[in-house]
Amino acid sequence: MEDYIYLILAQTGTVPARFFRFFTKKPYNHVSLSGDITLSKMYSFCRTYKRFVLPATFNKEIVGKGTLGLFGTIPCEIYRIPVTKEQKQLYNQLIKHFIDNRNIYSYNILGILAVYLNIEWNREKSFLCSQFVAYIMDKIGIKLEKPFCLYTPDDFRNFPDAALVYSGELNTFYSDINENTIMLRNRIYH
Repeated sequence: MEDYIYLILAQTGTVPARFFRFFTKKPYNHVSLSGDITLSKMYSFCRTYKRFVLPATFNKEIVGKGTLGLFGTIPCEIYRIPVTKEQKQLYNQLIKHFIDNRNIYSYNILGILAVYLNIEWNREKSFLCSQFVAYIMDKIGIKLEKPFCLYTPDDFRNFPDAALVYSGELNTFYSDINENTIMLRNRIYH
């Protein structure tokens, strides 16, 4: 039986997100990972407090809360990537490692310039959101087309074996998928 991990590309209305969108001309400038389609466990490298750009580090993102709660409309694309049972198990172990060691990681502010200049610069405990996602993919055995430190959110829109499962508004998707999940569970247990 095949399993999946999910890539969530989004564009919030934060000042940095608007700046990056203006600068990159790309529709999405943030990427997160989830181990399930309900997005109940969605992770990335991003700001820790919704009103402040810094500090930023590895965080669990919750649709409708934190930075994602600041905006009623968040354009997004969600991609599904097939993984083996072993890859999914390794994914879960890596996410647990980041959760358990969150305090030793930081946001790779200097990496923004390196990515823009296409300079390969691996910082052991600092990641951009896209570097984190590519790093996890690499570590679970998904082949990358370039070094993980050079990935941008937009690169995941054409990621090999990634299937687009949703394009639209993040809050709407989250509400609909969780409502459908609850209804399905109720049918199964009643």
